[in-house]
Amino acid sequence: MNMLPQANIPAEILVVDDEASVVEVVSLYLRREGFSVRVAKDGLQALAALEERLPTLVILDLMLPRVDGLEILRRLRQDEGVSVPVIMLTARGQETDRIYGLELGADDYVTKPFSPAELVARVKAVLRRAGREKGRLEERPLHFPDLTIDPVTRQVIVRGQPVELTATEFNLLYFMASHPHQVFKRDQLLENVWGFSEYVDPSTVTVHIRRLREKIEANPGEPCWLLTVWGVGYKFDPGSKT
Repeated sequence: MNMLPQANIPAEILVVDDEASVVEVVSLYLRREGFSVRVAKDGLQALAALEERLPTLVILDLMLPRVDGLEILRRLRQDEGVSVPVIMLTARGQETDRIYGLELGADDYVTKPFSPAELVARVKAVLRRAGREKGRLEERPLHFPDLTIDPVTRQVIVRGQPVELTATEFNLLYFMASHPHQVFKRDQLLENVWGFSEYVDPSTVTVHIRRLREKIEANPGEPCWLLTVWGVGYKFDPGSKT
């Protein structure tokens, strides 16, 4: 899949959903906010649209004909260097799929039925986290034993090797590493990294912590950097070595 972004294009949202009413309303609200919108009505159309041009963000329904949303997400995250943010649309009762989607690398999710205004707010929050809008925190590289986090290049080096992270994974790691030893509750991480905690399942944090451990820890079962403080939350330990 050739999904290289094109330069000098406006922020573009790819909306993937087979419900015409959802596509129409979401597209209307996004365009009102100044976004460019492309639409795909099934999984094959979505793959073709991604092949043609990488969007700024994807709004992806999980229940799609021909190729389902989880398979599209899996293919996106398998392509090295592709970190386009993804917001999943899930139906109530799809908790298993939602957790699996987060584990595959989705940045956020919205449960149907949803408020279009809330979805637009989620889009803006995810884009801020991805560094595609202004207003980011002052950025400085962080250096620890065997770990370097550079927010300018958004590159993470672990034991001398680059590691690919999604936008949300990177921002979660950078935020925690910027506050070493400080213990954060899950709702605090949602507020500071996701931009809000209302309507978001706190298990989202748990899934992203687990994915980060799998990518940067030598032994994810016995982490050295991303530690659990039982009954409270999580903290980053800068002094531990692998």
